[in-house]
Amino acid sequence: MRALQFTSYGNPEVLTWADAPDPHAGAGQVRIAVRAASVNPIDWKLLTGAMSGGQPQLGPGYLGYDAAGVVDEVGEGVTGVAVGDEIFGLGQHTHAEYAVLDSWAGKPPSVDWAVAAAAGVAGETGERGLRLLDVTAGDTVFIDGGAGGVGGVAVQMALSRGARVIASASETNQDYLREIGAIPVRYGEGVADRVRAAAGGQVEAVFDVAGKTPIDELTSLVSEPSQVLSIANFTAGQAGGRVTGGGADSRPMQALAEVADMLAQNELVIKVQTFPFDRAAEAYRISQNGHVRGKLVLIPER
Repeated sequence: MRALQFTSYGNPEVLTWADAPDPHAGAGQVRIAVRAASVNPIDWKLLTGAMSGGQPQLGPGYLGYDAAGVVDEVGEGVTGVAVGDEIFGLGQHTHAEYAVLDSWAGKPPSVDWAVAAAAGVAGETGERGLRLLDVTAGDTVFIDGGAGGVGGVAVQMALSRGARVIASASETNQDYLREIGAIPVRYGEGVADRVRAAAGGQVEAVFDVAGKTPIDELTSLVSEPSQVLSIANFTAGQAGGRVTGGGADSRPMQALAEVADMLAQNELVIKVQTFPFDRAAEAYRISQNGHVRGKLVLIPER
């Protein structure tokens, strides 16, 4: 098969779309023939060596954490899914023609492959954040970075719980936030004051998906600092906030089932921009530069 890969850390130009070993489903896993796979910030962070701890890259590196496709191999102990089923979900090395998934849900027939591929990481992260913050009907939640892949999905998941959502984005993405049901505020200096004005005071929870607003500004918006949760500012704990990176906090099958249901009911809209795999570097550059609206998705040529 062919897969996106790199042999040394660097900018997107070091990526190649080349031959790679075929993966196989282990116990509790399934393999899919990939129809689409999304780009997430963790991908370019791995590519640039930002998560390497200063160690050199040894051998080919492979990327990608979510995808959608057709099941063609089922691992030992897996039930409820069969060869030929259309699914989306989470795994590793998904930027390839074939990928192994650890968690998945059925793709609703009406949903485009690219949209389904875009829903995995964003949906799991959104569900986890809102659950840890205990966002429920009647709450007002501020999502800092609401126009990106995770932010846009989290906005709509919060709304489905009956919450009122205030979200930040650049000036060019304010209309997009309105379109998905959020009260938009401009991000950057003074954002906490703009949130208070929109909310009429404090909010019940803050979900920081961008990591750009000083944490003390965010904690000023809630009665208890622990009601600020970040996936991007790893200093949040120093001000009493919380950080989540998955692990024990994650309930991926539950999250993906919720996302699949929302997609099937047209309660979740994910804007996507697609690229063939041989133009992956372009998608990575856009992700790296920030200010993404929705999700960037790679499509293999068949």
